[in-house]
Amino acid sequence: MTDTLSTPPTGPALLAAIQAVNASAEFNRWAGFEVLSATPGEVELLMPWRAEAGQYSGFLHAGLIGALIDTACGFAASTLAGRVLASHFSVNCLRPAVGRRFVARARVVKAGRTQMFTCAELFAQESAAAASKLVATGDAILVPVQ
Repeated sequence: MTDTLSTPPTGPALLAAIQAVNASAEFNRWAGFEVLSATPGEVELLMPWRAEAGQYSGFLHAGLIGALIDTACGFAASTLAGRVLASHFSVNCLRPAVGRRFVARARVVKAGRTQMFTCAELFAQESAAAASKLVATGDAILVPVQ
């Protein structure tokens, strides 16, 4: 993460700060990640479907599923701790990820001084108004850095 979040802002500036960090990451721009919401300890991240994000059967590639969960968890932790790095993360793929858009919702479970425990759920949607289907879950342990 960049120095943008060395000390997390509060209020409306928090969403703008997380969006700025997201925009500064070349991978996130390539993947099309968009930060929809950010409140202390919680983040919602969107990725629209693109054919190059799919695997051989046309589902969202598990690598991008992991990237969405890792990024959402990292952003959720950064809303409380500023800059963080993942020390561990795991992903559980529950069903094929098929949709026009994917939304990851992450939250901080426990914010410690040296470790932050987070979890996320990834949903597939056919449209913004369509019902969401849970396609994956994940957890991450993040370490605040200076």
